[in-house]
Amino acid sequence: MKKNIVVIEGDGIGPEVTRQAIKVLNSIAEHGGHEFTYKYCLMGADAIDKTGNPLPDETIEAALESDAILFGAIGHPKYDNDPAAKVRPEQGLLKLRKSLQLFANIRPITTYPSLQFLSPLKAKNLEDVDFIIYRELTGGIYFGKKELNAEGTQASDDCVYTREEIERIAQLAFKKAQQRRKKLTLVDKANVLETSRLWRKVVQEIAPSYPDVKVDFLFVDNAAMQIIVNPRQFDVILTENMFGDILSDEASVITGSLGLLPSASIGKGAALFEPIHGSYPQAAGKDIANPLGSILSAAMLLDHFGLNKEADKIREAANWTLENGFVTKDIDPINFYFTSTIGELISDYVCGKIPGDINKGNIELRKSTII
Repeated sequence: MKKNIVVIEGDGIGPEVTRQAIKVLNSIAEHGGHEFTYKYCLMGADAIDKTGNPLPDETIEAALESDAILFGAIGHPKYDNDPAAKVRPEQGLLKLRKSLQLFANIRPITTYPSLQFLSPLKAKNLEDVDFIIYRELTGGIYFGKKELNAEGTQASDDCVYTREEIERIAQLAFKKAQQRRKKLTLVDKANVLETSRLWRKVVQEIAPSYPDVKVDFLFVDNAAMQIIVNPRQFDVILTENMFGDILSDEASVITGSLGLLPSASIGKGAALFEPIHGSYPQAAGKDIANPLGSILSAAMLLDHFGLNKEADKIREAANWTLENGFVTKDIDPINFYFTSTIGELISDYVCGKIPGDINKGNIELRKSTII
């Protein structure tokens, strides 16, 4: 298989975690006889610094011609802490989603037994948690008309959805539910919002086409509570843009670390794969960031290419590192391993070099002293 992948390393820890994902992809390619070529492009604060534009035209053109995009992270404190900034890194991501028509963000939420001690939830609430969130990505309040009056005392953001926008992601979510445990939960605020009432109406009309899928409905405030109280009840969650943004970040916390979770954004063109964490600029360049979110995003990229066995091998390798204590500082702040070390271990695993007679003493361990 030959595939062209656009790489957007982005800001903060983006470059170093993305390098580990590419390291693993190269191992997969070498071991399986595939050929992945990479084109590196700019976006985010890095792009603003170099070009004045958070998403240069060259990046859009390359992305449109690619088979997939592997993305690191964007964001920088000089923009995050300046509400008056006219040009912002996030503008690049929103524009890229629109340009590629990436209307569906997919975030799997899986808990790991070896990391239950890190979760804010009790262990009994973490068993068998495995659900996936389908978040609409190009409509709603993030893309609606925005206004601020001349005095700067009143602002508004329009939330707009069309039937077509709802139908296309709902169809994807129903099909995924058929492949899983056959349950779909629509999260909305239909008791208050007209857009939510349209979501509920459209989903109710689509549901008879999937008679094997059980459909239920939750208001977003209740859904936020249920993710904490009983997360195992969920299989596929379907929701609009802003609700999905908030709920998926909430759900990620129950796994124990933001650094663990991947995501995919799909639509009518090339799909984009990225860890859900931010740019974490405080850790940039220190080789301490968790690369698993990026590496598991690469696994989702391989699933997109139809290389499911290879993708499963990466997930198996990631789980092996966690179970054997090869973890980064976010998981163990005292005895932790380098970002690059985790990437090397997973690369070796997918090539069949480990597990075997591995000697943990030969792997460099960072030790932190609490003062």
